[in-house]
Amino acid sequence: MSPQQSNERPVGAFVIAIDGPAASGKGTLARRLAARFRFAHLDTGRLYRATAFLTLAEGDDPADPEAAAAAARRIGPGMLTDPRLSSEPVARASSVVAAIPAVRAALLAFQREFAAHPPPLADGPAQGAVLDGRDIGTVVCPTADIKFFVTASPETRALRRFKELRESGGAAIYQTVLQDIRERDARDSERRDAPLAAAPDAVILDTTALDVERVFEQASAIISRALADRRR
Repeated sequence: MSPQQSNERPVGAFVIAIDGPAASGKGTLARRLAARFRFAHLDTGRLYRATAFLTLAEGDDPADPEAAAAAARRIGPGMLTDPRLSSEPVARASSVVAAIPAVRAALLAFQREFAAHPPPLADGPAQGAVLDGRDIGTVVCPTADIKFFVTASPETRALRRFKELRESGGAAIYQTVLQDIRERDARDSERRDAPLAAAPDAVILDTTALDVERVFEQASAIISRALADRRR
């Protein structure tokens, strides 16, 4: 059985899988949940950004499977905090490398190891793991204790990304950002290998009309109940 087909459950770890399209709010939710429940957090999108960054830095084409897979095999935890991963060129290239099966296979073990053995927090052991990305609940951790799929309309997500870019001092045009969001959605959902999709048992959180606090409290309540049930 290939790694992509394995349904092995991370032993002993309480795992939360959060999936959703770009700028849906899943990263913000994941970080806040991790802080509230003392879980280790992995933004798996940064694995693909790091892969894209290394590919571009070498002067290679992100669409080249061999070059992108070679970059993915070089990824280490220390690279994920590099601020250069937040640039728009890297973001665009990340959705290109993410569509390459060899890249996804190279990064799968990293993600599953994180879920099975969450790294310690700065002040003690982690009580579980929160992973956010595009295929956490469907491929990486299909037996996660809780799965969320966070979404919002393309227009809402484009406006959020536009504001982020402007606030960080970058030049941005809303229509260009919206087009980029739609193109990334298409690449993520139409790729053959691990397409973006909500797991059948995922809780759908549509953030188009919900504020951040309400989404956070809804998700927190679900996790609190699950943790209480597990302790019984």
